[in-house]
Amino acid sequence: MPSSPHRALTGLSHPFRVTKGTRFRLEDFSTDDTRGLELKDESDGLLEDCSVVMADLQERLYAQDRWSVLLIFQAMDAAGKDGTIKHVMTGLNPRGCEVNSFKSPTTEELDHDFLWRTTRLLPRRGHIGIFNRSYYEEMLVVRVHPEILGHQQLPPSLVTPRIWRERFTDVVNYETYLSRQGVIIRKFFLYLSKEEQRRRFMERLAEPDKHWKFSLGDLPEREYFDDYLRAYDDVIRHTATAQAPWYVVPADHKWFTRLVVASAVIEAIESVRPTFPTVDPATRRKLKAAELQLKNEPQTSRLARRGRGRRQ
Repeated sequence: MPSSPHRALTGLSHPFRVTKGTRFRLEDFSTDDTRGLELKDESDGLLEDCSVVMADLQERLYAQDRWSVLLIFQAMDAAGKDGTIKHVMTGLNPRGCEVNSFKSPTTEELDHDFLWRTTRLLPRRGHIGIFNRSYYEEMLVVRVHPEILGHQQLPPSLVTPRIWRERFTDVVNYETYLSRQGVIIRKFFLYLSKEEQRRRFMERLAEPDKHWKFSLGDLPEREYFDDYLRAYDDVIRHTATAQAPWYVVPADHKWFTRLVVASAVIEAIESVRPTFPTVDPATRRKLKAAELQLKNEPQTSRLARRGRGRRQ
C-alpha cells in the first residue's frame, strides 16, 4: 500500500473532528483556520498524492467486500461542496463510488419517513457513497423554515416542539445501526463565513461563465445565515458520535478544506485496514492449473493464422 501523503497531512483533520457533542460550540471553530500551514502552492500536488493512496484503499475496500463508506457533506451555499467532492475524489474508480445530491423532496418522498429517500441510496459493501446534502436537511432547512413541516404529511399530533430532539435521537440511532452493519460514516460541515460567501457570490455574478452557479434563491437565504449557524450548532451537538463523527472544516480557503477532507477520508478507510481477500489452498491449486493452461495455450489460433494467410 502506498505510504500516506506528505507528513503535514497526518492528523490534519483531528482538530476539526467532533465525536462527542456535549461541550461542542460552533463558535470555538474558525472559518479561515489553516493551522498555520502555508501549503497552498503545494496543495494540488498533495491532493494528487492523496488520490493515489485513496485509489489503492478503494480497490482493497471493493475487493474485500465487507465494509462500505458513507461521506456526508453539508454546508451553506457557496461553501464548496461540489468542488471539494470533485477534487478530493477525482482518482476514485466510478465502479465503486456513487455521488448523490439531494434537492427539495419529491411528492413521493414526502409520502415516506424523512430517512427513506437517503436509505434507498446507501452504498453497497465495498463501495463509497457520497451524499451532497442528506437527511440532515430535515433538521437544518426545515428547522429554519418550519412551515415546510406542513407539507410533510405528518399527523398534526406528531408536530410538537419536541420534533427536533426526536429527529436527533432517530438519526443517532440510525447511524449507530448503520455502523453496526459495516458502514463507515463521516460527516463534513464546510464552515464558511458570511463575508466569504458574499465574495464568492460577487465572483459568480461578475464572471459570465459562473452565472450558472448563482441561484436567485441564494440571496433570500442569506437573511437566515445566523439561523442556519444556530441550527448547525444544535445538530452537531446532538448527533456527533464516535462511530459517526462530524468534521467542522474551515471553508474560507478552498485548498485547506480539500486537504482536511482528504486526510479524514484516508484515515477513515485505513481504520478498517482493508485487504485483498486470500484464497484457500484448493482454490490456489485451481488457479495454478488455470495459469498453466493459459501458459501452454498456443499463442496464435488456427483461425487467426488462416486469416493472416489470406491477407498475404
